[in-house]
Amino acid sequence: MVTRIVLLWLFAFAVQAAEVAGVKIDDRTRVAGSELALKGAGLRKRLFVQVYAMGLYVADRKADPIAQGGAKRVAIHMLRDVDADTFAKALVDGMRPNHDEATMKGLEPRISQLNAIMAGMKEAKKGMAIALDWVPGAGTQVTIDGKAAGKPIEGEDFYRALLRIWVGDKPVQDDLKKALLGS
Repeated sequence: MVTRIVLLWLFAFAVQAAEVAGVKIDDRTRVAGSELALKGAGLRKRLFVQVYAMGLYVADRKADPIAQGGAKRVAIHMLRDVDADTFAKALVDGMRPNHDEATMKGLEPRISQLNAIMAGMKEAKKGMAIALDWVPGAGTQVTIDGKAAGKPIEGEDFYRALLRIWVGDKPVQDDLKKALLGS
């Protein structure tokens, strides 16, 4: 009987959602019909200001999220208002340290497409949920509060460039990288 109770408690604990800065982040999600598991969740800060809570979802939690194939999701939950230009610029600034100049030049048309999608939202408001999904065969789909924004952005290399913002060799925040990788 005690063993059964312990096992039930451990199971309940294992499937609990993560909580970051008061934001509940589900332990599972679906992207393009694929079941994804939360690899890790963390908090993005600028100086002492909490900007967003986020979760990284992948098919295989043990594999490198950048290298593994299949659907993926970066789920961002805004904790403060940020204008769209600042938000988009921060994404691009996070890409630069992880890529050489030629690679960044090759990404420019798709970065422009992302910037246009972000400009369309005008402001990333506190409480807004932004998902950056990799949908195999379609591209990077930006979703804002559950609604697709813009057309998918082509190329898995672009999605990998986005992932490197947070989990690349030169992430925007080291402790966030560790949290997203579950280490």
